[in-house]
Amino acid sequence: MNGENILELIEQKKYIQLKRILSEMNEVDIAEILDPLDVNTTLLLFRMLPKDLAVEVFAHFSTDQQRDIINAVTDKELNYILDELFFDDMIDLIEEMPANVVSKILANSSNEERRLINQFLKYPPDSAGSIMTIEYVELKKNMTVGDALKHIKETGLSKETVYTCYVTDYKRTLLGIISLRKLVISDEDIIIGDIMEEEIIYGHTHDDQESVANIIKKYGFIALPVVDNEHRLTGIITVDDVIDVIEQETTEDFQIMAAMSPSEDEYLNTGIFKLAKQRIFWLLILMITATFTGQIINRYQGLLQTAVVLATFMPMLMNTGGNAGSQAATLIIRGLATEEINVSDGLKVLWKEFRVSIIVAGSLAIINYIRLMTLEKVGNPVALTVSLTLVVTITVAKMSGSLLPLLAKKLKLDPAIMAGPLIATTVDAVTLTVYFSIASLLLGI
Repeated sequence: MNGENILELIEQKKYIQLKRILSEMNEVDIAEILDPLDVNTTLLLFRMLPKDLAVEVFAHFSTDQQRDIINAVTDKELNYILDELFFDDMIDLIEEMPANVVSKILANSSNEERRLINQFLKYPPDSAGSIMTIEYVELKKNMTVGDALKHIKETGLSKETVYTCYVTDYKRTLLGIISLRKLVISDEDIIIGDIMEEEIIYGHTHDDQESVANIIKKYGFIALPVVDNEHRLTGIITVDDVIDVIEQETTEDFQIMAAMSPSEDEYLNTGIFKLAKQRIFWLLILMITATFTGQIINRYQGLLQTAVVLATFMPMLMNTGGNAGSQAATLIIRGLATEEINVSDGLKVLWKEFRVSIIVAGSLAIINYIRLMTLEKVGNPVALTVSLTLVVTITVAKMSGSLLPLLAKKLKLDPAIMAGPLIATTVDAVTLTVYFSIASLLLGI
């Protein structure tokens, strides 16, 4: 049944039929239907759901809807939700909630939960520690396979994943990992320490979340263990958290590449003044840097007055240069983000982009020269000036577009800063300087 049919049943107040239908639906679909509704209607339907399903639906609600439900439910209902939520989902919830809602959550948490919550909240916002969960299966190396399977059956329901189990000692030092598949096909009398994998790939609590996401993506892991400075297992990061990180980091890169300050707020829920604040700084920077372009044009006013036709081709040259630079920059920024390209590959990248720029620039220059001579009939000196400028501009733009993101990465800055708007502004100044210099030489002005 689709969302429109559900909404019709809500309007007709057919709650018994609604309860039956919703109980058979996927939690993501239920959350998508209920989330836009007013809190009273959502709460009414939310309370109709089986308790386990209700918790899963709650985890997929928007922050605003979660806040409203927490404020509306009883302490008993909140206790159940908090008890059943996976720990990383609870941390995400607390990070997004206002102070009064956080106080209510903490008041309904146990002392041990409050201690763990405070510990997790101390990790840097974009670190591995901030997105990991403590819901994992922990085994000891002296256990038998039979003991391990019994332990998984007893505790597995409360864990986020049981497909990979982690072997630790009494100090919680990570010793190895073992898959559920290997446990199931092994004899029950075999000791875990004899069959566990000791070559472990793991992350550290203070690693950047994007680098951890890249590890999971690279190796195709379902989960990645996270250790502290003493190699003690502190949590795991699961693939669903990685998907959220990749989406967040990609969104942030797009925002920076469009010359905006990054924000995690949803567009429709963000006020106009906050949106303006995110954009005005970079627009101001670009506006100021664009004044250099005006100064270059002013410097060559005499040349333009003598050969007015030169002004006709300025927009085409500047746009082509900016587009060429953006093409290179986009590829390099994305390559750095996916770790397909490293800073150490700088010379390879520059050599490749140089060859690409020669092919592209040469082709466009020849086509442009023929067009200017046959269709525009501007004469050989002007056609040659424009065509030669294209060659230099495209070459410089593509080299700059590939070099600047690598330089930003080397300086530990976000390569996305060196994206379209900034490169276009830089290339504009170079284009005009080259254009007028060649024109002065060839036209003898």
